[in-house]
Amino acid sequence: MKKISSVVILFICCICCSVQDHEFDSEGIITGIDNRECSCCGGYFIEIGDSTHRFETIPSNSNLRLENQDFPILVKLDWHEDPNACLGDEIIVERIERR
Repeated sequence: MKKISSVVILFICCICCSVQDHEFDSEGIITGIDNRECSCCGGYFIEIGDSTHRFETIPSNSNLRLENQDFPILVKLDWHEDPNACLGDEIIVERIERR
């Protein structure tokens, strides 16, 4: 009986841990669309800390939609620098949601 109880408790702990919300690495403010006309321009401006970056898209599984939105938008996100950056300020957004 003790063995069954231990297995049930372990199973419940595993389920709770997997459902738990994971913290985001950063908070940011999407300030608007990059409307400049150059070969490396476009996407959206986002302020993270003291730096301004740009990103092209958000993950398809995100519930955040940027079309027809009023800016600024407060967000929390996981991201990394784009290894193929053209101007050097581009990032890739891995996960994002509205704050």
